[in-house]
Amino acid sequence: MKRTIIKIDEELCNGCAECVTGCHEGALQIIDGKAKLVNEVFCDGLGACIGDCPTGALTLEEREAEAFDEAAVEAHVSGKKKAPEVHFAPIHQGCPGSMARSFEKPAGTSMVSGSSELQQWPVQLHLLSPSAPYLRGSDLLLAADCTAFSVGDFHSKYLKGKKLAIACPKLDQGREIYINKLINMIDDNYLNTLTVMIMEVPCCSGLLQIAKEATASAIRKVPVKLIQVSVQGQVLREEWI
Repeated sequence: MKRTIIKIDEELCNGCAECVTGCHEGALQIIDGKAKLVNEVFCDGLGACIGDCPTGALTLEEREAEAFDEAAVEAHVSGKKKAPEVHFAPIHQGCPGSMARSFEKPAGTSMVSGSSELQQWPVQLHLLSPSAPYLRGSDLLLAADCTAFSVGDFHSKYLKGKKLAIACPKLDQGREIYINKLINMIDDNYLNTLTVMIMEVPCCSGLLQIAKEATASAIRKVPVKLIQVSVQGQVLREEWI
């Protein structure tokens, strides 16, 4: 259908997030430093957010778009409708290595080579609690185990500013557990974005399928980015899907 909907000029957008606060329907998010319309059905086309933008990046346009869905907005914003509750085994069962920790690199810390951008522990998806406080509202990088060993600038370019979960779709057991954990992260811990980084090998595509099934089943909708790399660390695909 043709209707009025928000339009964003990314050249003018400075990523201040004032519009995100002003959009009571939750239609806008800051992704890669720019405001994005995350779902057409969340935008009512009234333009209440326009006055909050200090750079004039927001305007209204009339174009083909999905109809505004008030029920979807209510579920997206209020979280009144919940996905089926899933109970997981306790994450910490006595091993100090699996104890949940959130941390920042102390000022003046020197590394043997480069700089770590890791913000939390643990990172393995089986050990990661979907309700961990440090995940709330975060941008999550879901990376296949091998990617960090292939991509030389994994920390500085891809992990920086994100929380991390690693998994191997070929060797790990508990595919449904992974899907349910991601659903809980999205719906209950308000995950902001999900980036899936996989290798070019066919078996690695299973991690993308896990992410797709989780985001399709979740009540809240989050933007998903795919990054596919070669065994020598070259980026073959990088796109929002």
